[in-house]
Amino acid sequence: MKLNSVAPKEGYTWIRQGIWLFKQNPLGFLMLVFMYVFAAQLAVIVPVVGVFAVLILTPTLAVGFMTACRQAIQKERISPMVYLIALKSGALIRRRILQLGLVYAALILLLSFILSLLVDFELLLPLLTSDKPITPEAIRQIYLVLFFGAFLYIPVAMLMWFSPVLIAWADMSVAKALFSSCLACWANKAAFFLYLSIWSVILIAIPLTVGMIFDALNLGQVGSFVIAPISMAGLTVMYCSFYATWKACFTEDEVIPSV
Repeated sequence: MKLNSVAPKEGYTWIRQGIWLFKQNPLGFLMLVFMYVFAAQLAVIVPVVGVFAVLILTPTLAVGFMTACRQAIQKERISPMVYLIALKSGALIRRRILQLGLVYAALILLLSFILSLLVDFELLLPLLTSDKPITPEAIRQIYLVLFFGAFLYIPVAMLMWFSPVLIAWADMSVAKALFSSCLACWANKAAFFLYLSIWSVILIAIPLTVGMIFDALNLGQVGSFVIAPISMAGLTVMYCSFYATWKACFTEDEVIPSV
């Protein structure tokens, strides 16, 4: 497995490649993303245990989606069972991928604890759950959550970006996969900065702007019906582009046949 260093402009290329990959099997990819979102929403209903289970299984699901990307390129049918492929790859891979899930869950819990020290959730939650108009203080707290949450999640994202695939496809240990993933993200930080900046505009800035326009026209409910499917499609394309980041940052070892 060879680590590559790419030019900053590749961040834009990854998005274009994600769009191309999505076009190979849009219904299959949308099905997988819908299943994940639906399962995550169900998990929230089960206090603590449900959310913890989703966090532990996140690396497993990541390997499944990346495998689906491979299948789409090879014109193979995408099945929901692809999500379980890492758990069916042998005892060693299964143990490592679940250990990685425990690491991810622990990191998220640590991040949540640190965020609770920086943001007044006791003030924020009642303001968001009440029927009263959101106050300027609540808006300030929301922006603090978004800012500090995104900032704290950066190192977690670097550790987890490639590590599930490195375990499943490159047979790395958990520690080595985490280190290699972080190293790959750091070596290509300029490309990732451009890549994530564009996705931030597509998935956050544009929907917020469109929503504000619909609200100004007193068409808030119509805006929800318009924005939701577009956001789901955009999220799916972003997941497809993860495969493009993998192919750009790593070159898989070629198997040389014996003569």
